[in-house]
Amino acid sequence: MPAPDIRQQLAQAATDRRRPDGTAYRSLSSAAVQQLARRLDRSHLWVEQTALSLEIIPERYTRNMATFSTEDQHRLLNCTACIVGVGGLGGGVAEMLARIGVGRLRLVDGDHFEGSNLNRQRFADAASLGQPKVRVARERLAAINPATEVIALSERLTADNGPAIIGDADIAIDCLDTLQARLDLQTACRGKNIPMISAAVAGVSGQITVFYPEDEGLTTLYGDLASAADRGAETTLGNLAFAVNLLASLECSEAVKILLGRKTTLRGRLLIFDLTDLTFDMVQLEA
Repeated sequence: MPAPDIRQQLAQAATDRRRPDGTAYRSLSSAAVQQLARRLDRSHLWVEQTALSLEIIPERYTRNMATFSTEDQHRLLNCTACIVGVGGLGGGVAEMLARIGVGRLRLVDGDHFEGSNLNRQRFADAASLGQPKVRVARERLAAINPATEVIALSERLTADNGPAIIGDADIAIDCLDTLQARLDLQTACRGKNIPMISAAVAGVSGQITVFYPEDEGLTTLYGDLASAADRGAETTLGNLAFAVNLLASLECSEAVKILLGRKTTLRGRLLIFDLTDLTFDMVQLEA
């Protein structure tokens, strides 16, 4: 419980509001969060966490509250997600998790933005070409939600550095484009005993599933891993922005459900979509 003087300052900064259904709630504006963080010499994240513990809703999350409880929002602010690959999928996932209020993001990517990224990658623009993807992402996310604390790791995840890169994350999100990198991520997640969301996109189609440490994992998708191709169909089909963004939304949805302890995830199932004819198929994976 925060000290009485801090509770008083938060209460004074909050405003009384009503939802469309007429129920009352107390809200804390983004400007008030910034002022309190400066006055108390605390982070935006700490101010928002403390406000929620007092049933005061930071204004930026008020549109979440028809779906989330204050306890849910507080829980998300206390969570850490590791996003491996910050290109098309990873950029979208990172932005959505920051907007929805996940408190800490570990962004992992050793690449720099190049011209071919401009058709689909959320943080790619003319000014960012040649710059490290994670550095650009960190700066953009700080402008989107200053309460989300971002650790930017400009390196590739490998079998050797995987555990250190994942750190204290509660979940890892595979936004990679090679099988070997996915295998290294899976090994690291098993060592850390955390779930992994795995997705792949090519052209106008994509797939997504969820693996827990005790699950069979990537072999259920690729069979004999020794003979499986390292790169997928994206090498010939390319990637289109609308398919990438749809799959990123699905990864974000699964991440939020897992972080909140929801049971209706894609664990044990593979969702496959093809936007050519708007087909969505669910495949049961072997245990």
